[in-house]
Amino acid sequence: MPAVGASAHAVAQKAKAAGVWIFGGGVLRQQSSVVATDGTITDGPVPETKAVVGGFSIIEVSSREEALAWAARFAKACRCAQEVREIMYDPES
Repeated sequence: MPAVGASAHAVAQKAKAAGVWIFGGGVLRQQSSVVATDGTITDGPVPETKAVVGGFSIIEVSSREEALAWAARFAKACRCAQEVREIMYDPES
């Protein structure tokens, strides 16, 4: 695992150098908590062991193709598939 971490950090450094890096980090727990509108807190769904989320990266690029190219770099570094999602920009945030 230390080699995987070093490889992932190297790709993140390249993304920073390219000016596309926004934010990223590792996921501490696989189980989430759900907070309802009334404030009630319950344990969220426990993911299947084959669907582990180890971390995430948020980058800003000009096209989906560029996002997929960065995901391919992370996939190689992390030695696992990457899920790619588009986040809508909210100018009010």
